Amino acid sequence: MDYIQIIGYAASVIIAISMTMSSIVKFRWVNLIGAISFLIYGLLFNSIPIVILNVFIILTDIYYLYRIYSKKELFTTLEIRSGNKYLLNFLKFHDKGIQKFFPGFKYKPELNTISFFVLRNMAVAGIFLAHKKDSKTLSVGLDFVVPEYRDYKNAKFIYHRLKNDFIENGIEKIIVVPQTFDHIKYLKKVGFKKDNDGLFIMKIIE
Repeated sequence: MDYIQIIGYAASVIIAISMTMSSIVKFRWVNLIGAISFLIYGLLFNSIPIVILNVFIILTDIYYLYRIYSKKELFTTLEIRSGNKYLLNFLKFHDKGIQKFFPGFKYKPELNTISFFVLRNMAVAGIFLAHKKDSKTLSVGLDFVVPEYRDYKNAKFIYHRLKNDFIENGIEKIIVVPQTFDHIKYLKKVGFKKDNDGLFIMKIIE
């Protein structure tokens, strides 16, 4: 097997992986990498059809990525009451995904006194459940985003754009106890820092 064939097989694997992505953003990025790999393969193999097809795919991916990152979206919150039927059905429907990031999670109304859905252009993109550990500390029990919206925009909205709302409620810091590597990775990217006790903390008021 020569290096040209290796590039071709690698490109095929990357394209195949992109097709398994539930996140539109991840799909576009991985698909773009695969198309660039196939373009290189086509140029080395001197195959004009492969070159033309993948130039088209590359331009399409770039176009949609530009639209995704430049699109202005309306973010807002919808407060949830403990007996909300949609809340209970939402948690049940997404239980498998929730358990992946929050193993053992069970909804307890008394521990989720600050609860709201995150809406993007009026579509439910995620859910945020938390409670006050003390008068100045907010403890997050669940911060879940549905697969189609996992591009960190929800996190930026909650932890940065809602900052003043938290401050008005007396919150000075937010704490999270992560249980999975993916959750830790997410928290670090959002801006949380690990303390000596293994908690991840974001100080709203320094």
